[in-house]
Amino acid sequence: MEVHHRPADLKNDTLLRALALQPTDHTPIWLMRQAGRYLPEYNATRAKAGSFLALAKSPALSTEVTLQPLERFALDAAILFSDILTIPDAMGLGLQFTESEGPRFERPLRDERAIGALAAPDPAAELGYVLDAVRQIRRALAERVPLIGFAGSPFTLACYMIEGGASDDWRAVKTLRYARPELLHRVLQVNAQAVTAYLEAQIEAGIQVAMIFDTWGGILPYEDFVPLSLDYTRRIVRELTVPTILFTKGGSPWLREMLASGVSAVGIDWTCDARTARQLAAGRVAQQLAMCSIRSGQSPATSSISATALRRPPR
Repeated sequence: MEVHHRPADLKNDTLLRALALQPTDHTPIWLMRQAGRYLPEYNATRAKAGSFLALAKSPALSTEVTLQPLERFALDAAILFSDILTIPDAMGLGLQFTESEGPRFERPLRDERAIGALAAPDPAAELGYVLDAVRQIRRALAERVPLIGFAGSPFTLACYMIEGGASDDWRAVKTLRYARPELLHRVLQVNAQAVTAYLEAQIEAGIQVAMIFDTWGGILPYEDFVPLSLDYTRRIVRELTVPTILFTKGGSPWLREMLASGVSAVGIDWTCDARTARQLAAGRVAQQLAMCSIRSGQSPATSSISATALRRPPR
């Protein structure tokens, strides 16, 4: 697919130019974790919504939260307020959020029958609230900065869908990988179809950059990352017509493979040497640098990622 980088009427196109490997006056910066956890106005809006899920499913409130960081900081992009688990929720797994446990699914994929019945949702019918939010945000931005949309990677979504929520060891996922690998691949295939359709719908609604969060790709053994995570992400990227960013937490062992995956930029975290990434990119792929705001008593792995910066490779 042909990738389009630069709308002619965008007032601040620094991010899009960096993704196109063009010269920029400064390094583009945006909040990767939206406004959650630290902005008081976000907390007030969430309280008004009553719950995180109610907030995410309200186009008006999602628009409000998406714009809040731009009123405080001179940022170069806005990122859609949503959640990566909207897709499995639309598949009927029954998403719930609790203050103590985070996201949980009422009906995780635990047997062959459930996995066989899994189907990609229709974004317009099942995820219309996200698309409505994208349209409202684009109107509110008035071409001020580009809008980043996103989705979870097929493997990261599969982790939550099979495990039923977050986990310290992802035992159910790993058990399925070795006991019934064909069933895991079935989940990944459906997820790849779902994420592709979802991001294509977001693009049609107005996003100008698509980001794929592979939050749990780093838990995989070295030899499993490409066949179980990156290969399915490649399928998605090939179909998209806007610049793409791939962020895999703990993905430094596969940096070379990610840089060759066809994305416009690869996100790197504290486990990766930025100089090595720039050398391997060799002027062909931009790098997104995740910067952590570390609170007292927290490690980089558990702290809030407050901002992210994009660096284009040197000529």
